[in-house]
Amino acid sequence: QVQLVESGGGLVQDGGFLRLSCAASGLTFGDYAMGWFRQDPGKDREFVASISRSGGIVDYEESVKGRFVISRDNDKNTVYLQMNSLKPDDAAVYYCAASTSIIVQARRYGHNYLYWGQGTQVTVSS
Repeated sequence: QVQLVESGGGLVQDGGFLRLSCAASGLTFGDYAMGWFRQDPGKDREFVASISRSGGIVDYEESVKGRFVISRDNDKNTVYLQMNSLKPDDAAVYYCAASTSIIVQARRYGHNYLYWGQGTQVTVSS
């Protein structure tokens, strides 16, 4: 049984930082590219970042470039999202997901992901 478990969310002030983690089990982690998405109530799910199987290729949604960093540790079966200079617009539930797609652009779309975590809430106070 595949499980993706996010952690690290919470309440932070405008300009603050958080580091999200997503621990994977039940799959061969190195066989999957990983992505982070977020969703605010009443809004569509939004791509945030993705990382290739080896970690060598990363991709970011425009609004988070230069502020967020995605990384992975294949020995620990974990993907991370370091979020700096957080803004109120970043507040959402953040989800990690696993994909077999090797196409960077395709990993911007949720339907190309096979497995999803339950999400972790990020709240940014202004």
